[in-house]
Amino acid sequence: MKVINRNALKYIAIVAMLIDHIAWAFVPTGSVLGQVMHFIGRLTGPTMAYMLYEGYIHTKNVKKYAIRLGVFALFSWIPYSLFETGAWYYPQFGVIFTLFLALLVLCMWDKTDLPKAVKVILVVLACILSVLGDWPIFDILWPLFLFIHRDNYKKQWLSFYIIIAVEVAFTTLTAFMGGNPFRSIFQFGAFMVPPILMYLYNGESGSRNAFHKWFFYIFYPLHLLILWALKTYVF
Repeated sequence: MKVINRNALKYIAIVAMLIDHIAWAFVPTGSVLGQVMHFIGRLTGPTMAYMLYEGYIHTKNVKKYAIRLGVFALFSWIPYSLFETGAWYYPQFGVIFTLFLALLVLCMWDKTDLPKAVKVILVVLACILSVLGDWPIFDILWPLFLFIHRDNYKKQWLSFYIIIAVEVAFTTLTAFMGGNPFRSIFQFGAFMVPPILMYLYNGESGSRNAFHKWFFYIFYPLHLLILWALKTYVF
């Protein structure tokens, strides 16, 4: 029975993100607990990528959507910097920055009459730029392939499996070369997303209360600041 609507899906991603960030802040990655928490955290990026795609096809005003993502990507920069390094400046942004780029890519692919070769080049450039954000490349490519194959459900999921398999293979190889092949086992948690979306998500929006729309944008920088403060001044 499909019981999860879009709002519930958003909160599942938020809880998974919180668990993931708590683990990065306080739990050794190589521990069993760390692997379990990060495994759950792998729900976040793919789910947000899917929600961005749905946000794009359902929004009444793409321009406002893009401005909102861009503003909060900048607003979250200092909290993300503090969480990651303890310093006020860090030359990397959080996941909202990557989602902002993904939305621009969707707009470019959908709304412009550029030659396909030029579009592909711009997508590659966006993927390179996304390295400055969290969940790079994946959160650019999957929303794009969801849109390109929006009339072919099987191709949508095939693209997901190919992209995430490449990412998992890369991180596993990196961990193996670093002498700790089990450190990246948690990456396989991303494969939890397809069953949730296919068998539990009903495609409905849920309540249209503005609280659901703005909660993530406020929660994201706020929880990073709280975790940084706890890590720095309490534990």
